[in-house]
Amino acid sequence: MQIDIIGVPIDLGADRRGVDMGPSAIRYSHLQNRLEALGYTVQDEGNIEVAIAEMCKITDAKMKYIDCIVPVSRRIAGAVATSVQAKNFPLVLGGDHSLSIGSVRGAARNRKIGVIWIDAHPDFNTAETTPSGNIHGMSLALLAGMGDPRLVQLWDENIPVIDPTKIAIIGARDVDGGEKANLQKAGALVMGMEQIDRYGMVAAIEKAIERVSRDVDGIYLSLDMDALDPQHAPGVGTPVPAGLTQRETHLACEMIAETNKLIGMDLVEVNPILDGQNKTAALAVEFALSALGRRIWNGQS
Repeated sequence: MQIDIIGVPIDLGADRRGVDMGPSAIRYSHLQNRLEALGYTVQDEGNIEVAIAEMCKITDAKMKYIDCIVPVSRRIAGAVATSVQAKNFPLVLGGDHSLSIGSVRGAARNRKIGVIWIDAHPDFNTAETTPSGNIHGMSLALLAGMGDPRLVQLWDENIPVIDPTKIAIIGARDVDGGEKANLQKAGALVMGMEQIDRYGMVAAIEKAIERVSRDVDGIYLSLDMDALDPQHAPGVGTPVPAGLTQRETHLACEMIAETNKLIGMDLVEVNPILDGQNKTAALAVEFALSALGRRIWNGQS
């Protein structure tokens, strides 16, 4: 199988700058060589063209930089759709989580998919519920058909792009009040840190896979590095204490790999400015390897 690396140096969806350097930081951590060592053919497609914030204007305080995010989302969706259509595996490097408006949409073109969203935040706000106006906090709601029409539908695709009942959110622990109502209305599965602490990661991922893998053509994994506790992944823009451990996140990726249904993956919110010695980017590479079938130890002596 060929893996297509697609960089998206976008920081328009977030308040803190620096995640636009995330794709370079992840590549710098030997991503391509490590993937090739697993036996994959790897093609780096370079970066999607993204305007910098200084070139854009905030025309809507509840949907910041939407006029620039719409065309970027279309370009991302086109690149991912092309990759999946060629039966390749798109590995999308970010960049803030607004990029998933395009990446997941591209993977879902002409197919039905389930989505596993590993994140400290559900990203299920709309313009009516957002406390910040930052679009990276709305990505999943938009994919589920809730929110601003300019991003709910980019082309002539069916709405919603993703059946909300085929969405599973893992590791959430910072949820806005309006998001809770949106999630309940949508019927998405949320396995927050309380459930993971109570039942364990195995049970949480098993439930997520059972929910999103039935009657679909594949599963898409979107991994926000702020899902991890900041002691493990300090280089993120919106850190939230009491998050996932490295081992829990590896286990989640390994279990998803075992389904043999994974068709694409995002690695988002890596901010090298806030990191130490590129620790968070290096960890993102490790999770990509686990999601693509590597085992740290295969049980053989």
